[in-house]
Amino acid sequence: MSDRVVITGLGTINPLGNSVKEFWQNLVEGKNGITINDRIDTTNFQVKIAGLVKNFDPLCYIDKKHIRKMDLFVQYGLASVKEAIEDSLLDLTKVDPFRLGVFVGSGIGGIDTFQDQVKTLVEKGISKISPYFVPKMIVNILAGWIGILYNIRGPNLTYVSACSSSLHALGEAYNAVKNDLVDIAIVCGSEAPIVESAIAGFENMGALSKNNDPNSASRPFDLNRDGFVISEGAGSLILEKLEFAIKRNTKIYSEVIGYYHTCDAYHITAPDPEAQSVIYTIKQVIKNTDIEQIDYINAHGTSTQYNDKTETFAIKSVLGQRAYKVNVSSIKSMIGHTLGAAGAIESIATVLSIYNQTIPPTINYNTPDPECDLNYTPNQAVKREINIALKNSFGFGGHNVVVAFKKFL
Repeated sequence: MSDRVVITGLGTINPLGNSVKEFWQNLVEGKNGITINDRIDTTNFQVKIAGLVKNFDPLCYIDKKHIRKMDLFVQYGLASVKEAIEDSLLDLTKVDPFRLGVFVGSGIGGIDTFQDQVKTLVEKGISKISPYFVPKMIVNILAGWIGILYNIRGPNLTYVSACSSSLHALGEAYNAVKNDLVDIAIVCGSEAPIVESAIAGFENMGALSKNNDPNSASRPFDLNRDGFVISEGAGSLILEKLEFAIKRNTKIYSEVIGYYHTCDAYHITAPDPEAQSVIYTIKQVIKNTDIEQIDYINAHGTSTQYNDKTETFAIKSVLGQRAYKVNVSSIKSMIGHTLGAAGAIESIATVLSIYNQTIPPTINYNTPDPECDLNYTPNQAVKREINIALKNSFGFGGHNVVVAFKKFL
């Protein structure tokens, strides 16, 4: 039996579109999805911008009777899962439910619900707390809902590792399929952090850009970068055994061929400037998959001073002079930082890059930084042959994840 794992379905809701088709078109056109934040009152905030999902109607995806029981991060996640399942042409009723798995990543979960209910507790008292408070808030509830709504009875897990959460989920789903724990895995990353408490926390730690021009604030690898732009959204991918995909005669976007993860063991928010664990992670992925040449790296690329130069340093440390022949890009320049959902959404972009042989750009790249001197695919998409691509994700706490994708042949 083959242990090859392929991707057959994609779904997303994010600031550049409410479908994969819209998302990809806007990505390759280098469009900006960041806007003035009109979701909350920003009068007392220094930061006035965000990456917002627009024109989202949960009724298009979820039965009305369930919506009031769900935080927005669950709604976004379920919307992306629905699109991915439909895109893969999967009929889940014809698959053993115990051979289906759900692997979800979210950094914060139901923070909107948490904030709302704490406010209710303070202002109105214990008796006014919603009985749905806990099951709306908890991070694992999206995975639970996916299992409930689609009768998926196999492994059902949620990974919480800050901004690397959903890439951890994808990697663990890959291992589960490869090692015959499941035949098909649904991977989802979702985040809905556009609330006062989350933004205040990131703002007060100095992580967010102070530039309130939506068209230039998110500028990964640029010399004048000064922080990330907080964003929201969800992404889902269907992973399955190659023989299942062939038997179903469905399209195959790409193959997943490698995954590794480590911890910096250095600092709660700052990356290790020597990038020892990131370097080790990339090396292990290359070693374990026998990769000879990397064509594209979809970077974590947050637009913060330390992340961008540390990631650049790690890539150069591993690849040496070959690093300058690789296209690197960060789509956070267009959608902002979706935190725990970033790994899944950005993996969709990576997979589509391979499928369409096109690399989305890093927009707002205007002033080169001597410490960030790779080819970041500045401002315009590039057509090139892509056989192997890496996706990097890093998270507070020192979490590092790298997944390798390959053109399906």
